[in-house]
Amino acid sequence: MKFSNFLFPESRDPAGDGRVIDETLREAKLSDELGFDAIWLAEHHFDGICAYVDPVSFAAALSTVTERARIGFAVAQMSLHHPIRMAEQLGLIDNISKGRLIVGLGRGTAYNIYDYQGYGIDHNEAQARFEEAEAIMFKAWSGEPLEHHGRFWHLKLPMLRPRPFTQPHPYVIRSASTEEGMLTIARQGRPFMMNVQSNEVTRARMALYRQTLRQIGLDDAAVADRVDQCWVWRNVFVADTDAQAERIALPAFAAMHAQRSAMREQVYREQGVSIVPMPPPGSAPAARMVVDHSLIYGSPATVAERLADVAKIGVGGVILQFRLGPMSFDDVTQSLTLFMREVAPNFSAPAAATDERLRRWRAS
Repeated sequence: MKFSNFLFPESRDPAGDGRVIDETLREAKLSDELGFDAIWLAEHHFDGICAYVDPVSFAAALSTVTERARIGFAVAQMSLHHPIRMAEQLGLIDNISKGRLIVGLGRGTAYNIYDYQGYGIDHNEAQARFEEAEAIMFKAWSGEPLEHHGRFWHLKLPMLRPRPFTQPHPYVIRSASTEEGMLTIARQGRPFMMNVQSNEVTRARMALYRQTLRQIGLDDAAVADRVDQCWVWRNVFVADTDAQAERIALPAFAAMHAQRSAMREQVYREQGVSIVPMPPPGSAPAARMVVDHSLIYGSPATVAERLADVAKIGVGGVILQFRLGPMSFDDVTQSLTLFMREVAPNFSAPAAATDERLRRWRAS
């Protein structure tokens, strides 16, 4: 099972944005040095819940300060991007990083309507824009002249340059927040990223994913390969003792979710608009907000035990968010270091298996 660090740094005060961005660069370098398989970047706008805002620009920066870890998006909100501009940028980053780029794509946020308002995009068009944009990027990366006339874009260009380092195109993976979204990806025979879910839901979806891959004709080896490329998301905090981890992680986790909801609720109060209906008082919270489902915390032994439950489900890797809300940078770096030194070795693959896994990733 692969381990990765999801850089999702909160900045509550605009005056502190620069400091948090600098700390996040340092966190990325440390993650690379410690041996994480990948570093993931988010995309959110206007509210400070993701200080660097733009994963494309930040990925370019990370490609120059890291050497080994893959750099991915979890995810780029494709409905907010022009597909040709995006294809050019990703081709450049893939060259700078020498093929370490993971193009994680999604339609766009399902919660923060102000992301769409700020870009002048109708959130009801998000999925259609995503589908058309992804198809355009694949055509653009082919190296052939492109002419496209669709619902949102009318384009004509002789050739996209630079050509990506990875041929025929950078590695692309989609996210799925619902079972139906996962099934759509599975029917295409593609791997996917799952948002925070309970272990029970994760187990059920992965079983259904395997079943669907077999139904479209993939053999056992191909199914195992696709599963090895799938990722699930959990938050994590490691300390010397369970008590210390609880004291630091639980308040930070609660504050993180309060901050992520604040702007959404403010816009609803002021404008009366939201993408999905606002939950009524007393309704059950989503899995991402429930500690038992979303947050793995404790001593190295406790964290390893809980991650073993995820490993038993059978997933390729875990997208781990270490920096939770207002958590201090020192606490984050200590947690990262403890994780890679005392937790990750419990899940180490033999060197030959690791080499084969990397070969398949590069080939895909």
